[in-house]
Amino acid sequence: MQDSLRITASSIDPGLLSLPWSTPLGRWPSEHIVSLPKGLSRHLVRFADLSGRVVAVKETTAEMAQREYEMLGNLGRLDVPCVSRVAVIAGRTDAEGKALPAALVTSHLRFSMPYRALFTQVLRPDTATRLVDALALLLVRLHNVGFYWGDVSLSNTLFRRDAGAFAAYLVDAETGELHEEGLTDGQRAYDLDLARTNIAGEIMDLAAGGRLERGVDALEIADGIVSSYRSLWAELTDEESFSTGETWRITERVERLNALGFDIDEMSMVTTADGTAVRIQPKVVDAGHHQRRLIRLTGLDVEENQARRLLNDLDEFRVRSTKVLADEEMYAHEWLTRVFEPVVRAIPYDLRAKLEPAEVYHQVLEHRWYLSQAQSRAVPLAEVLTSYINDVLRHRRDEATIMGPPTETMGLPVVTGSVEVSSDTAAIDWRDLV
Repeated sequence: MQDSLRITASSIDPGLLSLPWSTPLGRWPSEHIVSLPKGLSRHLVRFADLSGRVVAVKETTAEMAQREYEMLGNLGRLDVPCVSRVAVIAGRTDAEGKALPAALVTSHLRFSMPYRALFTQVLRPDTATRLVDALALLLVRLHNVGFYWGDVSLSNTLFRRDAGAFAAYLVDAETGELHEEGLTDGQRAYDLDLARTNIAGEIMDLAAGGRLERGVDALEIADGIVSSYRSLWAELTDEESFSTGETWRITERVERLNALGFDIDEMSMVTTADGTAVRIQPKVVDAGHHQRRLIRLTGLDVEENQARRLLNDLDEFRVRSTKVLADEEMYAHEWLTRVFEPVVRAIPYDLRAKLEPAEVYHQVLEHRWYLSQAQSRAVPLAEVLTSYINDVLRHRRDEATIMGPPTETMGLPVVTGSVEVSSDTAAIDWRDLV
């Protein structure tokens, strides 16, 4: 290892010392590379094996690497969905003593996918809408903690499946700014306008490559983030007035926010001088309402919509249970050990990289509903599992290995030897591989 190498790391991992930092990233030997990144990006990014886990390595300047490393740390402490920082490697030189760019190392987000990997042939309108809605929610969460992104796009976001929807994660904080005093309306508006412009361009690029379902309007999809963002932001922050006889609307407002996945730590309430009206406004709003409840009851850490679905199933289990238990936690333990875990354990080992356990459980519930509707009977869970595994799960790709680094690239498995071009491979659109 070079004497001049300077490593800033969030945790000690001796494996960092074994990576070939004296070699330009583009020429790293194959034994260190776990995928081949392709596509457009401002910086070169490769995926590497670090002590048995996958990390993304991005070459950039020392100043930008350190700034993004610190920003990701701040966002992580604020519980914002983003990739986790690992290290900054500065002071790199090659064998001849020539300076090399610094490197930012971040963890690979398992089961996450770049937006291009979320469809096999063409992007359908419902998939596009769900992607835009997920990005809108991420932008609201970022703005709520005072983070100005400055580079909002589908390409700078990773997506994880979330019980029929998607959960969005920030993967590039290079241009971001954190304002403790909060963002101005102008800063939020600029980020939102930038998001609309970038999304329109990305969807038009898909259309130009024949990757967009016929009749889908790219501008209409892009406009969707504006309406989705504004409705979410208004629900979280708008002041609401009502008469003193309608105090039930306070509970209603809290329940609406909970349904969106947010908790209220504080709410401001002001009555008028004559006592005829009340004004309320939520103050400190945190996302992850259902996630926190599920963790408290079961220890399962999943996405928000998955948590909502699992909690609904837990509540149904409690209603159906013939046991009279002391509290909710005891019912949750029964559900976890007798219902959720047996389903997860029933998945064959070779199929467990297909989807996260919580997403598998959600899809099993969906599959049970469809089978019951089609057969007009309550299909036993064992029969549902067999059908789901053989007819659905076995035909899915392994999403645990679909990767997207902190730029507009996507990782692919390393291919050794020559690849014969056949009628199948010739039809592959290279943009699906980046």
